[in-house]
Amino acid sequence: MDLFVEKYRPQDLDGFIGDQTVRNKIQEYLKEGTLQNLLLFGPAGTGKTSLAKLIVKQLGADHLYINASDERGIDTIRDKIVPFASSMGFNGLKVVILDESDYLTAQAQATLRNVIETFSSSCRFIFTCNYLERIISPLQSRCVAFGITPPSKKEVGQHILKICESEGIDYTKEDLGQIILTHYPDIRKILNTLQGSLKDKKLVLDTKSLKNTEFENQVVQGLKNKINLTEIRQIIADSGATQFESLFRTLYDNVEEYTTNIGDAIVIIAQYQYEYTFVVDKEICIAAMLNKLLKL
Repeated sequence: MDLFVEKYRPQDLDGFIGDQTVRNKIQEYLKEGTLQNLLLFGPAGTGKTSLAKLIVKQLGADHLYINASDERGIDTIRDKIVPFASSMGFNGLKVVILDESDYLTAQAQATLRNVIETFSSSCRFIFTCNYLERIISPLQSRCVAFGITPPSKKEVGQHILKICESEGIDYTKEDLGQIILTHYPDIRKILNTLQGSLKDKKLVLDTKSLKNTEFENQVVQGLKNKINLTEIRQIIADSGATQFESLFRTLYDNVEEYTTNIGDAIVIIAQYQYEYTFVVDKEICIAAMLNKLLKL
């Protein structure tokens, strides 16, 4: 069975259910036959990569796709990007898609500044990232930045219903609603959860496996009530969460609730948010941060 996230990836801009304003602006570029260097940023699973691929497809341009979370160093620029950008193109303008570019090292990002300018006559760059602040300012200034706003829950629901009807899935609206509420705005995760919950084309939802969307607030309350680290780790374990990007923001936004040492807390959060990008076991990183916050 094909993966739903690939099978139902939009084939043109009309099928893109993301940000309407961004879609209209991109459509203008395509009609004019011109393209700026683009920086698409926003939450995970909201269509940044799909939009980048749609642009390349609609332009009919030669392109190079690189996932920067796997190839994040300067060697990738020297061995892959520069040879591609400097080679003769068969379809006019060439495009480099650097997906998850917030994983690029600072050195790699700095090198890209000159690469973008050197090959500006023949090559364009499309960067996607979850965290705009991880992209250095000189690189941002060389791009037109678009924040990708997630579609509404209603739009996502209509999209998922169409997929269920197309696949002949036996479902209840309550179960579909639970999946959407749990993982919104991450459409990719919604589709993966939907497909992973099918048994003989019937949606059989294991609610225990769904991430508890309230766990971030529960962690804040745990810090506020000075419960021990073991209890907070249990909250995380019970939630089923494996990714914790949103927890950093929740802890920052609510820092006054659980400590009077606000400055120290923010430094700790910032330190572990940075380290989170590089560590293999994300949960250990989160536990270490929470342990420090508890001691404030």
